[in-house]
Amino acid sequence: MLMNYMCGRYGRRADKQRIAEWFETHNTDVFDDSYLEPSYNVAPQSLQPVIRLDSETGERELAIMRWGLIPFWAKDAKIAYSTINAKAETVATSPAYREAVKRRRCLVPADFFLEWQKIDAKTKQPYAISQG
Repeated sequence: MLMNYMCGRYGRRADKQRIAEWFETHNTDVFDDSYLEPSYNVAPQSLQPVIRLDSETGERELAIMRWGLIPFWAKDAKIAYSTINAKAETVATSPAYREAVKRRRCLVPADFFLEWQKIDAKTKQPYAISQG
């Protein structure tokens, strides 16, 4: 049987406190907690917590960012829907990713990824894939 998969969503069980503890960030009171509630079906373009380095101090900080990559050369933000998946073997050379992977990295706290298997023309079955 041929299996077609479509990736594009993930889930996060951790809340603000757990993320701050795991990644040793200390700026957890800088934004609305609603962005940091657990989410079991995170979609592209949604606002999500990430861990990045503070540009001034170099320390880890918890930030809220829109999920998706908009390359610096893009004329339209809609490209972020098609840039949510990068292949490890080409991320450093692909025009869409190479500058971002060199200069603008962050960690995305995720507990599992959702893959969708196409069952027929109208039905897709979600599968959560996690470490354990």
